[in-house]
Amino acid sequence: MSILTCLLVCLGVIWHLTQNKSNPVMMSCSSELFDRSDDSGYETYLLVDLIMQGRGVQLNYRYFDTQGANLGSIAMTGELKSVSSDNRLYTLNMHKKQESASVMETLQPSHMKYISYISSLNLNAYGNHNLSIEVLEQDDTNDYAIVLFQPSNTVCGCRLMQ
Repeated sequence: MSILTCLLVCLGVIWHLTQNKSNPVMMSCSSELFDRSDDSGYETYLLVDLIMQGRGVQLNYRYFDTQGANLGSIAMTGELKSVSSDNRLYTLNMHKKQESASVMETLQPSHMKYISYISSLNLNAYGNHNLSIEVLEQDDTNDYAIVLFQPSNTVCGCRLMQ
């Protein structure tokens, strides 16, 4: 029970810091991506950088192959729309997007193609792209969290920085 209490207190602190414009909350996240439809065994790495300052949000997806070559990136800016009462679920409302592809579309990771497609669809139809970030686990001692990004259904390990 004390771990849950500690987690709730820490998430409360993160929420409080997101409301203070002078103290940004930053997360540097990573995940190894696998394409189940691709039998070649080609792997890519995803790095996600999230910065929340006040209600403003910057989200950067960066993709690399196993040799470290840049495959492309997607950068979005928007606002923090809401935070759940237990401070575990953050809803973001992204208004702008910029993409950079370093390889031919056929070599882009499926995840990048999906994020590009769904965000463009929402931005063109509604003028914004909503996504959520759910903290699944958090280790305050090591400033580390396991986070779920939706709608991409991506789980990342994240370093928490302030």
